[in-house]
Amino acid sequence: MKIKNWMKHVGMLSIICLSVLEITSVTNLFIPKHVKANPIELIPSSEGILEQFKNVNLKPKGLNVTKAKETLLSNNEIEGPSSIDEAIDLEQFPVNTVMATGYTAGIESTGKTADHPEYGITFSGVQVKRDLYSTIAADLNVYPIGTILFIPDYGFGVVADKGSAITGNKIDLYYHTVDDVYEQWGKKEVDVYVIELGDGTLTEETLIELNEEESMQAFRQQFN
Repeated sequence: MKIKNWMKHVGMLSIICLSVLEITSVTNLFIPKHVKANPIELIPSSEGILEQFKNVNLKPKGLNVTKAKETLLSNNEIEGPSSIDEAIDLEQFPVNTVMATGYTAGIESTGKTADHPEYGITFSGVQVKRDLYSTIAADLNVYPIGTILFIPDYGFGVVADKGSAITGNKIDLYYHTVDDVYEQWGKKEVDVYVIELGDGTLTEETLIELNEEESMQAFRQQFN
């Protein structure tokens, strides 16, 4: 009788244990392991992960902005000024209004042909030149030989020559051909900037040095 009762109790205990195990197993199916292991840490852990995720996302954005700015700055430096006119601060120099015409070394302007021994030689003794610093003619009582003017849409002109019709506020700008004179200039009234008054002299060496100035080379394509 006692044995039967004992077995009956054992049987009931087994049933209870099995029921508990089944409930636990079923529960395990629906509760994630990390919640079971430490359910209290779920919220802070999630917040931490989100915060790390935000940080990771913010860093690349910051780098992209920096690169964009660097690219923009880089682009501004590469593009830079597109002409000499944009590259210099003209407000610091005296300005005069003149009537500017164009001339060539040919017979139509100088009366000399290409076989003349002084063909292309200016009053100062230097060869005519269309370059970063070009040779121009002026009234030497107004602008002595060696005077450097800046003429918008033409560039720097160095007074190297004179002419019987070039008096007072008139200047003559050198071009290679008659076509260049008509197509690129013609005759116009223009404000010129006096960069430096000459001392009455000009040499080939000085003209070469001006045209080889390193900071000016970026604009050489305007004259080629």
